[in-house]
Amino acid sequence: MARREAPAAGPGSRALIVDVIRSANTISRVELADLTGLTQPSISIIVRELITDGIIHETGSTDSVRGKPRKLISLNPNNRFGVGIHLGPETVTCVAIDLTGGVVGREVVPFTGAGAAALAGRFDDFTQALDLPRERIEGLAVVGPAGNTGLGGALRAELTSSIGLPVIVENDAAAAALGEFWSRRVSREQSFGCIYVGAGIGAGFVFGGALFRGASFDAGELGHMSIAFDGRECPCGNRGCVERYASTTAVVAEARATPLGRRLGLEGATTAGAYDLISRAAVNGDRDAHAIVDQAAAYLSVAVTSMVNLLDLGRLVLTGPGVALAGAIHARRLRGHLDRTAHARRRHGIVVELSAQPRDTAAIGAAALVVQASIAPGHTPGQAY
Repeated sequence: MARREAPAAGPGSRALIVDVIRSANTISRVELADLTGLTQPSISIIVRELITDGIIHETGSTDSVRGKPRKLISLNPNNRFGVGIHLGPETVTCVAIDLTGGVVGREVVPFTGAGAAALAGRFDDFTQALDLPRERIEGLAVVGPAGNTGLGGALRAELTSSIGLPVIVENDAAAAALGEFWSRRVSREQSFGCIYVGAGIGAGFVFGGALFRGASFDAGELGHMSIAFDGRECPCGNRGCVERYASTTAVVAEARATPLGRRLGLEGATTAGAYDLISRAAVNGDRDAHAIVDQAAAYLSVAVTSMVNLLDLGRLVLTGPGVALAGAIHARRLRGHLDRTAHARRRHGIVVELSAQPRDTAAIGAAALVVQASIAPGHTPGQAY
C-alpha cells in the first residue's frame, strides 16, 4: 500500500517534522520518516529548507545497521528567539527563550500599566539589555488572566506597529501549557494538560502539538468547574466553583479568618505575599498552615480528576505561583486522588509533574507561542481577546 502523507510543502508537514525533532532532541532522517509517515524525498526537502533557514542543524552521526553512518539533526537553539511578557496582578515578567525553550533572559518589574506604549518600551529595554539581534527575534506574545479586557485587538495592532514584529495575545494558563509542552520536549502523541494555580485557576491543553482553545478561545476555565452545586457563590454566576476554594486568593481569605492569619501577620501583606507566608509555613511544619494548603489541594484534585476523566489526559504539569513553594503538597494530593478515582487508571498511568519555574511559566509559554508560530507554522497563533 502506498504511504499517505501531507504535501511536502505544506505547513502541516513542516510543523510535524519540527515537533518530532523537538521532542526527540536529536534524530536521523530515517527515524523521522518512521515517526512521521512522510516519505524520504519529502523529509529531505523539508529538512533541507529547515537547515537553510537555520532552524535545525546537523549535530553528528550515528552508526547504521547497513554500515553507513546516519547524520543526526536537532534544533539550532540560538538561531532565533521568542519574547514573552506576562502581566501579573502585581508584576510584569519578561522572558526570552531560544528555539528549544531554554531561557536566555528574564526580568521582573512592578506592574505599572498594560498600554501599548508601556509594553513596547518594556520590550525594547529588555531585548536591548540582552543584546538580542532584532532580526533574530521572531515576535512578542503578551499573556494575562483569561478575560482581561485590556488585552484586545487594538492593543495587538498598536504593539505590532510599535515594535515592527508579530504580536500574539493569549491567556496565561494556555501559554503556560504550551511552554511546558515545548521545553519539556513532550511528544505530540501525548494528551497533555497543564494546571495554572494563581489568583484564579486555569488549565491549558496540547493535543497533536497544538493548543486546544475552544470555540471562542476560552477553553481551560478549570477554576469555574463546580465541585459543589450548592457551594459558595462565584462572580461568574455559578456556585461551588473550585476557584472559590483552591486559588491563592481563597487560601489567603481562609487563613486570614483564623488565628493563623494573626500569627503569620497576614493582614499587612499583599495577597501574593500572604500566600507565600502560608505556603512557607506549611512546608516548614506548621500544622495549621499545612491543613489549609492541603485542603485547597484536595478541592483542586476533585476538579482536576473530572477534567482528566473528560479528556483522558495522560500527563499533567502543576504550575503557577500557587505551587511555587508548596507544590509538593498539591502534587501529593493530586497523585493520590487520581490513583484512587481516575476512570482510566487501570488502562494507563497519569503522570503528575511540578513545573521547574512555576512563577515564570506563563512568560516562558508566551515566548514559546512565538517560537512555535515561527518555526512550526500550521498551529494557529493565539487570538484570545
